[in-house]
Amino acid sequence: MLSSAILFDLDGTLTDPKLGITGCIQYALSELGYKPPDADQLHWCIGPPLKDSFSQLLKTLDDTVIEQAISLYRRRFATIGLFENFLYPQIPEILKAIRFAGYKTFVATSKPYIYARQIIEYFGLSLLFDDVYGSELNGTRSLKGDLIYHILLTEKLLASTVVMVGDRSHDIIGAKHNYIASIGVTYGYGTEEELKAHGADFIAHSPSDIPRLIIRNL
Repeated sequence: MLSSAILFDLDGTLTDPKLGITGCIQYALSELGYKPPDADQLHWCIGPPLKDSFSQLLKTLDDTVIEQAISLYRRRFATIGLFENFLYPQIPEILKAIRFAGYKTFVATSKPYIYARQIIEYFGLSLLFDDVYGSELNGTRSLKGDLIYHILLTEKLLASTVVMVGDRSHDIIGAKHNYIASIGVTYGYGTEEELKAHGADFIAHSPSDIPRLIIRNL
């Protein structure tokens, strides 16, 4: 695969954020007077923009209600949920291998970048990325396609030399919208069927598969 820059999704690709994300969703719903689903029933919320998840959970398109839920979510996430998270096996090693082979690496997450940067720093990964990109707190660039476009433009990257690595359909859709290659990972929160259905170019079943798909002659 000829490429020069690799974009990594965060949740479900670099880290497993289940405990923090589901706990914060449950907190927000409880504060709004709803009985929250069990954590295992909230897996589908890991990855997509929060606005979409709360719209479905609350069965509403009312921006005022959705923003209230997001505000409550962030109240807990900013101090507790952020760190209820752990790295998938071998992530530092695969990032080092990819960078040693001469590739640039970036985080590309729908999560607000102020949180994404803290998470990357918390896990000691800052030196393994050229930069961390995410959405704004107001939701700007929470759609993966918009975010990838912003990264390509800001970093002056040629689409034909970029690969998006992610675990959910919106990672693959965002890659397709920007004419870049994609690797769907099945160890996160999306299924192989979901990733293939949306056109993932390659499938990685474990983190160690990723450098083998990217680095020539490995």
